[in-house]
Amino acid sequence: MKNFNFNKQTKFILAELVLSTVLLALFANIGINNVQNKMDKSYADFAQLISSSVASQTSDAKVSSVDFIQNLEKKFEPFIANNNDISYIEFKDKYNNILYTSKKKHLIDEKDTVLNVSSPVISENEINGYITVGLTGKGLEPISSVLKKSVFTVFSIIWLIFTLILILNVFYTSKELKNLYEGIKQLAVGRFGYKLESDNLSELTEAFNNMSNLLSKYEEHNIEQMTLERNKLEAVLMSIINGVIVCDNYDNVVLINTSALKMLDIEENLIINTKIQNYIDSHGQKCFLEKIEEFKDTPLNIIEQKPIEFNIEAGKLTIKAMISPMFSKQQDYVGYIIVLLDITRETEVNKLKNTFISNVSHELRTPVTVLRTYIDTLCNNSDDFDEATKKEFLNTIDTEAKRLHTMVNEILDFSRLESGSIKLKKEYSNISELIRQNVESIKILADEKSIDIHFESEDNIPSVPINIENIDRVIKNLLSNAIKYSQDGKDIFVNVKSSDDKKYVEFSVKDNGIGIAKEHLEKIFDRFYRVENAAHTVKGTGLGLHLVKISVEQHHHGTITVSSEEGKGSVFTVKLPLTVADDELA
Repeated sequence: MKNFNFNKQTKFILAELVLSTVLLALFANIGINNVQNKMDKSYADFAQLISSSVASQTSDAKVSSVDFIQNLEKKFEPFIANNNDISYIEFKDKYNNILYTSKKKHLIDEKDTVLNVSSPVISENEINGYITVGLTGKGLEPISSVLKKSVFTVFSIIWLIFTLILILNVFYTSKELKNLYEGIKQLAVGRFGYKLESDNLSELTEAFNNMSNLLSKYEEHNIEQMTLERNKLEAVLMSIINGVIVCDNYDNVVLINTSALKMLDIEENLIINTKIQNYIDSHGQKCFLEKIEEFKDTPLNIIEQKPIEFNIEAGKLTIKAMISPMFSKQQDYVGYIIVLLDITRETEVNKLKNTFISNVSHELRTPVTVLRTYIDTLCNNSDDFDEATKKEFLNTIDTEAKRLHTMVNEILDFSRLESGSIKLKKEYSNISELIRQNVESIKILADEKSIDIHFESEDNIPSVPINIENIDRVIKNLLSNAIKYSQDGKDIFVNVKSSDDKKYVEFSVKDNGIGIAKEHLEKIFDRFYRVENAAHTVKGTGLGLHLVKISVEQHHHGTITVSSEEGKGSVFTVKLPLTVADDELA
């Protein structure tokens, strides 16, 4: 493009030079011809003047006389000899007879004569003859030559000056245009505000500088606006609790929020401007690779209606990822967005729920099977058993029925208490006495494992606003767990006292059982959660401690804590406030 413009410009300059040369040559030729014509006319007038002068000098003489002829020779010979412009002089009578001619004497060649002029010789108003003068033109030649050289020189100088002005003008114009072209290139690459310096194209330069300045201001405004919008967008994305990853049309990560970085456990500088397919999960797999390929192979109209969803593992987290296409305002496809949801809790709850259902099914099946077996045996073979055997059967049926009742109540209480739709009415009660009664009633279970329960309570324990039935279940659950998870012969210690700030009554149940591993302590009160160890040999639904926590903290505004060491037992401590709102009292 640049060479093409240069060639075109060169051709234009050459055309101008050729045209100007032709015009100047034409004008010079016309001028020379005009001057030459005028000189020729003047020369002819000069010749006519000579012939007329000679004719006038001979008008009174007798043309045919010998004296006349001799007189002519005396007059004209010196004149002819001293004048290069006169070729010859010739005198004819009125009958056109040559009476005198200088041609023979001077050996005049017709080629040496360029102009012949004749004038009549008049005497007494009568033409007596004719004088003819021939001119050589030698006096005109130097003048004509000087004239031509002068005109050629003048026009050549004019042509050179014109050419020089044209070249200089083109040079400076080209220089300014090149400067302008450079300025346009600077604007093209985004260097708005670039200024030209020129004196020759001041108006154009000023217009360019004004335009550049306006573009600079416009860019600054746009950059500020875009920066503001980008900052808003980034602020929104960074504040979203879900992870967001923005990828361009080439799979490069252009934006990722803090939540996504935490979920993927990666630093921003390690993932920005890299391909998302290269991310490796906790299993060493490129977890995004297959789904990104599936996303690209799926038509956009289908993806818009149903984004691709899949789960990935990142450390201890289970993450649900959803891929959706991203479009510009003009509906042009510009990339895609990956939204990450931390579903670790939901996944664990689902696992626990499935475990719970399995456990409940198993736990319910056992007492139901026992009940059906013993009842069927008594119904069909009661006559074959003595009273002691029948009583043993009935005791077993009663034990399994109570166990079944307890499990059903736990399930019902879980649904009722966790919903938060009920408010338990409370009344001021002697918590120390309630605990003592539960200790006495549960000793029969402790005796089966040779466990002693040591109960200790401070004097003058204040009454506590509680729902007796609900707290009674809490106490029974903690005591029964202490017995279940204690080895035979290991004692249990129950203590009741007022808190140091006198705002709570607290009681603790300490056992010397199998204990709880540190990694399970934070989840021990979660619903359906059961410790994956020897505890699974103990039957249960996994709801007991969760119901205890809900009862104490949600419905009684107290706290329950646990301290434990694996193999050395556990201590559960419950704190109940001494005051509640009036609308909670019965």
